[in-house]
Amino acid sequence: MNPLPIAVFTANLPGPLEQALDTAAALGLAGVQIPAEAVDDPGRLRATLANHGLVLTALCGDLPGHGFTRREGLEARLAATRAIIDRAAALGTAVVSAHVGVIPADPAHPRTRLMAEALVAVADHARARGVRYAIETGPEPATVLRAFLDRLGHPALGANLDPANLAMVQGEDGAAATAALAPWIVHVHAKDGVRHQPCDPEAVYAAFADGGFAALVARTGALFSETPLGAGQVGWPGVLRELRRAGYRGALTIERECGNDPAGDIAAARRFLTTLQETTP
Repeated sequence: MNPLPIAVFTANLPGPLEQALDTAAALGLAGVQIPAEAVDDPGRLRATLANHGLVLTALCGDLPGHGFTRREGLEARLAATRAIIDRAAALGTAVVSAHVGVIPADPAHPRTRLMAEALVAVADHARARGVRYAIETGPEPATVLRAFLDRLGHPALGANLDPANLAMVQGEDGAAATAALAPWIVHVHAKDGVRHQPCDPEAVYAAFADGGFAALVARTGALFSETPLGAGQVGWPGVLRELRRAGYRGALTIERECGNDPAGDIAAARRFLTTLQETTP
């Protein structure tokens, strides 16, 4: 089986975007994911990516705040998301990934209904532009996200699998989470981490949204830590086997959001993923 391409999220590399693209190419990576706010001229960026021999695996469409969980400001958030989808289409990438807020397990919960309404509106726009809008994993268990996507059944929605988020926040097994979401996975973040104690996902993601995560940890103690790829609790061999079983052919996009040497860790992550694909049956 041909190996999956290995990419990197440029926000985790030092310097402005041009420097990050230089570094990604120098590391021998096949592609990049780029934050939407870093794109000012899609035509110029497409040419720059081509000159570096890099593919754009996805655009990151994260917006500050609480996702699609509140009616206040919702129309502005929908408009901003549509603009990001338009930018992705102009760049020629088929995926926009984003955190959307915590999806409740109860289909009748008022927030579930609000999020469903908003995401169908987003997905309708994405379908018209030939883009998939991928919900990033972590705020809710993989089975809850799977059930939500199954109920909506929208072909322009998908999942951005980040098994480290699921391991750190939900305490989930990476392979089991991958299997649960398999039909919906359109993009994968290659990241790792460890969970130090059980935590409340609602509190964690509210703290991220409000800029209060450090204060939350000060009250609770350490909840989880990101680690270099392969040094955490994700269980990447099992994740890779489930991705293969699902027929996933997209990229493994490295994320390294902390550490003293992100570029060095990303280079090591590329080696880890290369070896993993060569040695995992």
